[in-house]
Amino acid sequence: MVAPSSSLNGSDTVPDTTGPAPSGRTTTALIAVLGALTAVAPLATDMYVPGFPALGEALGASSSAVQLTMTAFLAGLVVGQLVIGPLSDGVGRRRLLTAGTAGFVLFSVACAVAPDIALLTGARFLQGVAGAAGMVLARAVLTDRFHGPELPRHFAVLSQVIGVAPVAAPVLGGAVLAVSTWRTVFAVLAVLGVLLLLAVVRAVPESLPPERRHNGGLAGTFRAMGALLAGRTFMGYVLVVALVSAALFTYISGSSFVFENLHGVSSTTYSLIFATNAVAMLAGGAAFARLAGRGMRLNTMLSAGVGIALLGALAQVLLLVTAGETLAGTWITLFVTAGGIGLVFPSGMSIGQAVGRTAPGAASALLGGLQFLFGALAAPLVGIFGEDGSRPMALIMLTSLTAAALALLGLARPWEGRGEPVRVDQEPSVSRN
Repeated sequence: MVAPSSSLNGSDTVPDTTGPAPSGRTTTALIAVLGALTAVAPLATDMYVPGFPALGEALGASSSAVQLTMTAFLAGLVVGQLVIGPLSDGVGRRRLLTAGTAGFVLFSVACAVAPDIALLTGARFLQGVAGAAGMVLARAVLTDRFHGPELPRHFAVLSQVIGVAPVAAPVLGGAVLAVSTWRTVFAVLAVLGVLLLLAVVRAVPESLPPERRHNGGLAGTFRAMGALLAGRTFMGYVLVVALVSAALFTYISGSSFVFENLHGVSSTTYSLIFATNAVAMLAGGAAFARLAGRGMRLNTMLSAGVGIALLGALAQVLLLVTAGETLAGTWITLFVTAGGIGLVFPSGMSIGQAVGRTAPGAASALLGGLQFLFGALAAPLVGIFGEDGSRPMALIMLTSLTAAALALLGLARPWEGRGEPVRVDQEPSVSRN
């Protein structure tokens, strides 16, 4: 059986030694667990947000100190992915996945019982590092176990989970806070971690056999990451995903101010607007899965996604310049942008993992780590550049998406067809990874 693989710059083909992918009920269980592992970090990011005021009062902390606990978690999520992903290429996936999930349980409990804001912040950083294992290794396991048209379809599932989890997290957190305190939110996360740990033990076997692991210890695994960073094609796709993520985080951080403070909508109406735009992202992911199953080129869908998102952001800025601030105009243009983003994430992740298939853990670490890093850096910019209108959010999103388009054209060069899936009946020589 031949599966797509590539050199670190995505230009050469080498035989793939991945064993046969799971089938039937085993596949369903595996994808379900990997999806849950992908969801746990976004849930842990936002579930306790509705309890920020009560948390600050209970621990005698300022609002900025409370906000720092979220920043610490995001930092841990970036560091964890950048470390755990490359390490897994040398020692295997299952051991690190089990340890990371167990660590998530432990540090969730530490957050629940933290006596002061300093200890909570430290526990949140470590919770992020541990939670990163599920995100980064879920993508690596998919790359190990699947190939051909199956791989992008499964990546579409993970991308849809990432789209739903941030929307569902505050709702779930609010439900918990309606009957208990912010500490219970972390207790619930610990219980979810225990269930995930049991699911990993039962449904996620080792996907990287010893003969396919990188030799050379820790230095060897990070040399593999360095080689990926030096590859023009791979870094082009990484930057596309990261810059589009920056636009998404800008929207998430700035949209509540724009709709509630500027346009005067209620929190309930804002939730409806946010959920509607999340549906646009899900629709983009669903379209990707359907079109990938019909054999459409991944690079075509990635280019279309970047183009649609950029068109929505450009339309928002032009409307602000010509018609001024309008609720309908802002909502519609953001809806279009969200739909494009829904196409970008599964296609960009699928291509990036295929181009970096010689080191799937390192590739997953860079794709996921830089995605969250760029997002975390972009999120505060809306407040820094002013909150007297929606123009800062619109301009930052347009700048990010324009840079993503430039990375796509200048570095990834989608017309070269890198990272496209190869049917199992094709010879290695025809692969264009």
